[in-house]
Amino acid sequence: MSLEQRLAERSQSTCELCGSTNDLTSFAVEPSDGSLDQSAYLCQTCTTQIENADETNINHWRCLTDSMWSQEPAIQVLAWRQLTRLAGMGEIWAQDALELMYLDDDTTKWAHQGAETDDVEPTLDSNGSPLQAGDNVTLIKDLDVKGAGFTAKRGTVVRGISLTSNPEHIEGRVNGTRIVLVSKFLKKSS
Repeated sequence: MSLEQRLAERSQSTCELCGSTNDLTSFAVEPSDGSLDQSAYLCQTCTTQIENADETNINHWRCLTDSMWSQEPAIQVLAWRQLTRLAGMGEIWAQDALELMYLDDDTTKWAHQGAETDDVEPTLDSNGSPLQAGDNVTLIKDLDVKGAGFTAKRGTVVRGISLTSNPEHIEGRVNGTRIVLVSKFLKKSS
C-alpha cells in the first residue's frame, strides 16, 4: 500500500487540518524521513497557505481549533506552526489556542525544528536567554498593571507567552488578564 493510500485511510479521505475532501495529497512535515508518521494528508488550500505565508487566509485557519487535538504528532506539529504564525500576526484566538495546546517533548522539538525563522531580533529575558512563543516566564519584580487595577507580584509565573513585533515586549495572562510585559523584568522558567 502506498503512502498516499495509507494517509487516505488514516484520515478517512479528508484533509487532516481543515476537513476538506477536495484535492487531497500527501504533505511531508519537515524535517521528514517521508514516513507515514511524518506526513499529513492535506487539501490544496492548506498546502498552498502553509508553503506561501503571503497567501494566508486567516479565517480558513480557524479549523485549527479542532485539528490541534489530533492524536497524530505530524498534525499537532502543523497546527502548532500555523497557530504560532497566526499569533505572530496578532490573532488573539490563535494565541489562546496555543495556550490550550499540549505537545509532548519530542513533538515540541520537532515543531521548533521546522518552524520558520526570520531575521528578527530575538526577545531576551533578564538573563539574556531567548524567549519563544509558548514559553513560561517568571516575574522578577513587582509590576503595576495600568488600567487593570492590580500589581503583578514578583515570582508570578506567566504561562504560554506570545511574542510581539517589539522584541522588548511579550504578552501573557496574569490574574486572568492579558497584558504586555517588558522582557527585562522576566526570566525564563521551565
